[in-house]
Amino acid sequence: MMRLITWNCQGAFREKAYSILTQRPDILVVQECEHPDKLAFKEATEKPGDYLWFGDNKHKGIGIFSYSDYKFQLSDQYNEAFKYIVPITVSNGTVEFTLFAVWANNRNEMKSRYIEQVWKAVNYYKELLDGRKIILAGDFNSNVIWDKQHKVGNHSAVVAILAEKNIHSVYHKFHNQEQGSEIHPTFYFHRKESMPYFIDYCFASADLYEKVSHIEIGSFENWIKQSDHCPISIDFDLSDRQT
Repeated sequence: MMRLITWNCQGAFREKAYSILTQRPDILVVQECEHPDKLAFKEATEKPGDYLWFGDNKHKGIGIFSYSDYKFQLSDQYNEAFKYIVPITVSNGTVEFTLFAVWANNRNEMKSRYIEQVWKAVNYYKELLDGRKIILAGDFNSNVIWDKQHKVGNHSAVVAILAEKNIHSVYHKFHNQEQGSEIHPTFYFHRKESMPYFIDYCFASADLYEKVSHIEIGSFENWIKQSDHCPISIDFDLSDRQT
């Protein structure tokens, strides 16, 4: 079993790592994560076996951490124009797949910094997305409810492009939910329980989705003191050595 967790920690990951590690991730994707040079973890906190980090600001970037035998290799197709949508080959000698770690927040393109970044990236990486064993996980900063605010490359457009590749949201398939009608929020604006939204996602290709055994979104009560986002945890049963 492989447990993948994505979580926007809202900064100061060095102080919050212990909390998320109680969830026992094998792979952890963290948005708003400080540069590794600043990650002075507490002595009792488990250290990652491998990691990658991307960002312009040493205080807030995207970090990808391995707490198992999985190793990371940045794809040679990585385009820095989409700095926070990062294609990575993940492998442990038995299992190998492509992970797109996502934080849709490119401050270098203020007029199209959110979901439009994902839309541009999935178009750019179309050939890579044609392959098997694909996961996209992270903070997409988007939902169908805001489609009208984006003339080009809105949330529905991204979902449609991925669907053409037979890549779908794990949460929506697992819980039989419609986009925009989610019953388990991932984000609370201003950390207010009265302002819930669903903006964090894990998409998986069909060959990996069929191996999903469990998905869980952290509760407001358990996580709001740490961040305005709650973590999404997905378990993949990859015991088949042919995966």
